[in-house]
Amino acid sequence: MITDTQTTTHDLSQLQHVSYALNNGVAELILDRADVHNAFDEVMISEMISVLGYFATHKDCQVLVLKANGKNFSAGADLNWMRKQAKMDFEQNLNDAKALAKLMQNLDRFPKPTIALVQGAAFGGALGLICASDIAIATERASFCLSEVKLGLIPAVISPYVVRAMGNHASRRYMLTAERFDAQTALKLNVIHEISDDLDAAAKPIIEALLANSPQGMAWVKTLLSRLEDGVIDQDTIDYTSERIARIRVSTEGQEGLNAFFEKRQPNWQQAHSTKSTPNDTQGAH
Repeated sequence: MITDTQTTTHDLSQLQHVSYALNNGVAELILDRADVHNAFDEVMISEMISVLGYFATHKDCQVLVLKANGKNFSAGADLNWMRKQAKMDFEQNLNDAKALAKLMQNLDRFPKPTIALVQGAAFGGALGLICASDIAIATERASFCLSEVKLGLIPAVISPYVVRAMGNHASRRYMLTAERFDAQTALKLNVIHEISDDLDAAAKPIIEALLANSPQGMAWVKTLLSRLEDGVIDQDTIDYTSERIARIRVSTEGQEGLNAFFEKRQPNWQQAHSTKSTPNDTQGAH
């Protein structure tokens, strides 16, 4: 059960397909259906949305790690869920798709840095999660596939995030052929940033670097990058970026960071992290 005193509207007491933890500023969202290779269904999607919502406003969460139990990160859509979809009418399918779209958007816009740790298979919607994360690390034997066209479908909901990571030309190949590609190819395609067979060890220095940074600064960087995705540099963009730097300079955290630099001391967010002992906040899957 949740042991902190923060008020939340997210009921995490009956989780079935995911689990979560929070230790020393690092939150974990864990896919926990290893018996079916962490395949997606409507329950898992809803539970992931709830956990993301919980951590988005949690005062002690500074970094979110997305990981999975078992041999595979995720095999994509659950077969029983797909059978249900085949029997749904258009409106039901639309609502179903919107739930998955909300999950991808909430992860993409999560206000704190996110890291995906990937082992084994990462198929279909799993690529959406990886590409919607800020940083992704995979094992050497990880494999990836956009297999939707084999079933007469398309990777529609995840496509904005996959195309942003891979680029349009590479996306054409792998969405049209539905061929598998390995970790080395995923690295070249910018789907992942690093390859390591010790995912936790590889993530550790990245997490340490993130924890040393300004929480507000990192949140604003994510918003800034989202605004700049279309690559257009017009007067609105110039005005927006000028306003952003001016506003953060006069903010409480911006002032603290500048003063700490000139006074040759740690800013208060680093001091808080080095002295705070966050109690273990853990929820296991049922």
